[in-house]
Amino acid sequence: MNVQIQTVHFDADSKLIDHVNTKIEKLKTFHDKIIGADVYLKLDNNSQQVRDKIAEIKIYVPGHAYFVKHQSKNFEESFNLAFDSLVSQVKRQKQKQLSYS
Repeated sequence: MNVQIQTVHFDADSKLIDHVNTKIEKLKTFHDKIIGADVYLKLDNNSQQVRDKIAEIKIYVPGHAYFVKHQSKNFEESFNLAFDSLVSQVKRQKQKQLSYS
C-alpha cells in the first residue's frame, strides 16, 4: 500500500508520522484490497488565537475511494476521530458488498 503523508502550514515530528503510519497499516485488517492512502494534516488558519488541527484521510480501493475529515485541538485526536470514521465507512461498504453477493 502506498501511503502519502502531507503536512500543511507546519512540520510534523517523527512521533506524529509514526502514529499515522501505524494506524494506516491497521486498515489492512478491515479491507484487503487497499491500493493507497493520502493523509493531510493541516493547521486551520481562520482564527488568530488557538488554531484547530485538521486531519483528512483518503484511501483508494478498486472502484471506490473513501474520504474523511475531522478537526480538533490536536493532531492525534483529529487523526484518531477521522480514522474511526473511516473504519466505519469501510465496514459499512464491505457489509453492503457481502449482502449483495
